[in-house]
Amino acid sequence: MARPLRIEYPGAFYHVTSRGNEQKDVFKSQKDREKFLDYLASATERYGAVLHAYCLMSNHYHLLLETPEGNLSQVMRHINGAYTTYFNVKRKRAGHLFQGRYKAILVEFDEYAMELTRYIHLNPVRAGMVALPEDYSWSSYRSYIGLSSAPDWLRFGNILAHFGNSAANAKSGYRAFVEDLLGTEYESPLKETLGTAVLGSEGFVAMIAQTHIAAKGEDRTIPGLQAFASRPEPEDILSAVSSVMGGNEKLARQVGMYLCHRHSGKKLKEIGVLFGVKETAIAEARRLLSRKLKEDRQLAKTVEIVRNKLKI
Repeated sequence: MARPLRIEYPGAFYHVTSRGNEQKDVFKSQKDREKFLDYLASATERYGAVLHAYCLMSNHYHLLLETPEGNLSQVMRHINGAYTTYFNVKRKRAGHLFQGRYKAILVEFDEYAMELTRYIHLNPVRAGMVALPEDYSWSSYRSYIGLSSAPDWLRFGNILAHFGNSAANAKSGYRAFVEDLLGTEYESPLKETLGTAVLGSEGFVAMIAQTHIAAKGEDRTIPGLQAFASRPEPEDILSAVSSVMGGNEKLARQVGMYLCHRHSGKKLKEIGVLFGVKETAIAEARRLLSRKLKEDRQLAKTVEIVRNKLKI
């Protein structure tokens, strides 16, 4: 099997996960989890990593990680390597602790960070370990909503800035954002990952393909990482939606948000200005319509007609 493509550059963001070998637990005690958090802290000190969110499950973990120095491999060798050594010495064992290499998905932070932190923080709820995310002690969620003090190495300001001008309002807004999905079934935002490597808008993917794949002579190909020849302007998307969908203004608006997010290459903030809403509303509209498209075949056909009209 081909080795997964690693795209590394200064300022990159990743969703990183690593699972125990043979699905076995990698955290067996409170001390284990505390030690792993120590290695996250030392990764920020020694290698300049920035941690935006984390969740330690039983047999795997999730990180939303930034590498200002473009050194993901070095950061992860430190985290997984140091923890494996600790775990093996403590339990008088030898060999691999984690299953193969860690999985790292390059993420367009502005577009997907909010959804990814929600996905990460809801992991214990989906696994049936707790009823509410704040009941779980081994994630960054309690720090996000102000129920526990945050470690010095955890950076949640970038995310909370989307939810309010004051610290109290931001924490309350983020909590409501996460709790909105409690008791519902929803798809992981990671399902939109292209070629198991990149999660982002078409504009972001095109930039990665051109700057970090083609420019480096990378001969491996990843489905969906072709540079896009042209991207429609939001105004053209809205015109096409209106001509196809007629008088259903509410649904047409949702489709317009969805297609602008997926195909225009514009940032959430720019699209939000166009529709007169916040970035969070655009992200939510994209998520909700993605679900509708899988449940409503007629809607999916209509959206495909719009795409054909725009030649996207």
